[in-house]
Amino acid sequence: MLQTRIFGCSARIASTSMAHNMRRQFSSIFVRPKHFRTAGRILEKNKGVFKQFERGCFHPGASTQVPLNASTQLNGWQVTRRLLQFVWPKGQPAVKRRVILAMCLLVGAKLANVSVPFLFRDAVNYYNGKAPEFLKLTFDTPQSAIFTAGVCIIMAYGLARATSAGLNELRNAVFARVAQGSVRQIARNIFLHLHSLDLSFHLNRQTGALSKAIDRGTRGMSFVMSSLVFNIVPTAVEIGMVSAIFCGTLGNEFAYMTMGSIGMYAIATLAVTRWRTKFRHQMNQADNDAGNKAIDSLINYETVKYFNNEKFEADRYDHFLKKYEHASLKTASSLALLNFTQNAIFSAGLMGVMCLAANKIVTGELTVGDLVLANTLLFQLSIPLNFLGSVYREVRQGLVDMNQMFSLLHLKSKITEAPDAVPLNITGNDITIRFKDVQFGYLQGKPILDGLTMEIPSGKKVAIVGGSGSGKSTIVRLLYRLYDVEGGSIEINGIPLTKLQLKSLRKNISIVPQDSVLFHDTIYYNLAYGNPNASKDEVIAAAKMADLHWSVENMPNGYDTVVGERGLKLSGGEKQRVAIGRAILKDCPLVIYDEATSSLDAITEANIMQSLKEAVNKKTTLFIAHRLATIVDADIIYVLDKGQVVEAGNHRSFF
Repeated sequence: MLQTRIFGCSARIASTSMAHNMRRQFSSIFVRPKHFRTAGRILEKNKGVFKQFERGCFHPGASTQVPLNASTQLNGWQVTRRLLQFVWPKGQPAVKRRVILAMCLLVGAKLANVSVPFLFRDAVNYYNGKAPEFLKLTFDTPQSAIFTAGVCIIMAYGLARATSAGLNELRNAVFARVAQGSVRQIARNIFLHLHSLDLSFHLNRQTGALSKAIDRGTRGMSFVMSSLVFNIVPTAVEIGMVSAIFCGTLGNEFAYMTMGSIGMYAIATLAVTRWRTKFRHQMNQADNDAGNKAIDSLINYETVKYFNNEKFEADRYDHFLKKYEHASLKTASSLALLNFTQNAIFSAGLMGVMCLAANKIVTGELTVGDLVLANTLLFQLSIPLNFLGSVYREVRQGLVDMNQMFSLLHLKSKITEAPDAVPLNITGNDITIRFKDVQFGYLQGKPILDGLTMEIPSGKKVAIVGGSGSGKSTIVRLLYRLYDVEGGSIEINGIPLTKLQLKSLRKNISIVPQDSVLFHDTIYYNLAYGNPNASKDEVIAAAKMADLHWSVENMPNGYDTVVGERGLKLSGGEKQRVAIGRAILKDCPLVIYDEATSSLDAITEANIMQSLKEAVNKKTTLFIAHRLATIVDADIIYVLDKGQVVEAGNHRSFF
């Protein structure tokens, strides 16, 4: 038994004569018989036996995924510092003015708020006959009697409450632009940073978990910023004011009792919240897992249908939902314990203050109005304190969520641009690429390219062929600097890739990938993606060259047809033609076709190949191929095996 592989197509052959018959069959399909001389230059021949090219390529990320929580973790202070950079940004005086104005409105609102209990006390004392002399005003007529001091106090009481509420709402409106602007800025920064990370991160990422982490992080950031301005800082200001009022009007013991109660309240809140934070972590992880599973399953909708595995997928999804449910129950139970503890402490403190005030009323040191003052101040303080417990819990959770989000910004790309990198300036289409003894492997000790040396001359059509896993697609990734070589070098016009600016490098290369993935948008958008500044006529011209225009014209919505997620509404051939069209539209000096016509029928392929000849005239082109028909007119054909060039020539020299 003999085994052979012709550009990735393998078959077991019972005899040498059968091998010759098979070669003739391949010849009749792909090339003229007279051009097919021998497979010996393409198939490695060892003592009369054709040796199969072995697969050596492993692309990480297919099954191995790095969980999101494995990223660099920040402590609370680091997260807070990151947050403050957006609240008080450098070089943005308008934002700083808004923050200062919001703080001024905050102080004004609290001053109006703490004046309310004083007005309430004076009204009680007035009607209780205990008002100060300057409030005991009289009027001669019944009509004017309604404007007595008591009524004025009540009116002032209502006005103070309205003023406090109005200033609070104005503060909210002023600070909203700061908060939302910061959320927008951090979301944009993270989005850009994720795109700057190398391919290995994106192969290993969990899309669902990553999306949820960013979503929770931005919501957490908005909540923490709002809580600082609307809850935490105002409550701290009000506690300071209340303590000062107690010291100045009722006595130091009232202040001590109030501060002691608040201290115990804060300690209990901190202790219980720290204990229950781990349950929120468990909820987050379960939420990430469930979201990731749901997205993965829905993306592979067709596969689920093919294997009739809807229930299996639902059971796997439900497994993560159960984990989330259990963590949620723990969170709810611990929340009930925390709420009870907070209420018990505050009620004990309030009871102590009331008993102290009642005792002083009996001794004549205070009035009933003073008791009302103390009660009202504490109840006013109880409202933000009651919310402060919830706010603190949510702020803690917000910091956890922001930690995950900000940790993404600490991830470093393995592909970095040298400080002295230069732009790739191409004159016309003059671009020559040299691979010099290139060494590369995805896994340690498993080389994919092992001493690869070859040249892609300017203006030539070069083809690379070889068995699956011989490193053909890896060459494309290295050209784009999605990975860096481990040994040797790749040069463009004599300049190593590591010395070129990344944007400049990628700007000069266009590609038609083997797997043409489209955006969930219109056909026109996906075509124009190759050059967003192209005119409509240029986009349509590219579609015609890709033999796509007439198919699009027959669609009900034409170029406005939405292709669906990853282009699933289009056929494989239509997707590939869109990819060809946008590569043509990019109009780069180097064009790469990675099995560019593998999903097309013979007639369409012939039409497109003719169009491509016109589109890439005098350009440097690189074809990754299995099908011989696409490389018949190649100037140079490199045959790869085990990461090395084993043969080089053209179609005529091979056949």
